[in-house]
Amino acid sequence: MIAALTNALTGIPVEAVAVLAVALGGLAQSATGMGFSLVAAPALILVVGPRDGVATVLALAVLASVLPLTRDWRNSRPREASRLLVPTLLLTPVVAFLLRGADTRWLAVAAGAGVLAGVALLASGWRSPRLAGLPGTAATGFSSATLNVVGGVGGPPIGLYAANADWAPHHTRATLQTFFLVQNVVTVAVVGLVMPGWKEVAALVVGTAAGMLLAPRLPTRVARAGVLGVSVVGGVALIAGSL
Repeated sequence: MIAALTNALTGIPVEAVAVLAVALGGLAQSATGMGFSLVAAPALILVVGPRDGVATVLALAVLASVLPLTRDWRNSRPREASRLLVPTLLLTPVVAFLLRGADTRWLAVAAGAGVLAGVALLASGWRSPRLAGLPGTAATGFSSATLNVVGGVGGPPIGLYAANADWAPHHTRATLQTFFLVQNVVTVAVVGLVMPGWKEVAALVVGTAAGMLLAPRLPTRVARAGVLGVSVVGGVALIAGSL
């Protein structure tokens, strides 16, 4: 996947592409509530390497959630965010221990296929009240924890949960930002902090500001389609990155 990206970007400074990816990731995150890591991570990892790249993405992802919440925090649903965070944070170290040393490629493929199937069901109009119950919430947290450990793409299950709940777009954005803010702060504490460069921070601010201006103008259908679209990107990334 990274090799294909490199070939596609031949002749273009990779650092410039990384800065652009950060800006686009910030726009996606502030407009829909998710998507920063899905957009920015491949380019940043290509520039600074897997270890520092992931840590840099996490640090920027915290900022990508903080900035929109300075305006939209009143629209967040802390109870819903907490219901998702409890199983996600509790299960993350368990999943990491169970999968330690295991070949997770086929698990990632299966998980990506499951995300794509979920998107297809929700896009067709299917909804399940069971997903909003305790078992469904726990399953969502487990899925997010697993995907985050396997591929660093823990957002799609949370996006599917929000789409199934039929929250209004402003509630969806703010609640997802709250969830990802806490999840990424905890993950930064685990993997360590790598400070991003000023160009990346500036690009994030510009992209996030553009997304914040765009978000209130997005019709409900477009906003929900955006969440599902970002989830599709996450599912495809899991599959493509494992084959």
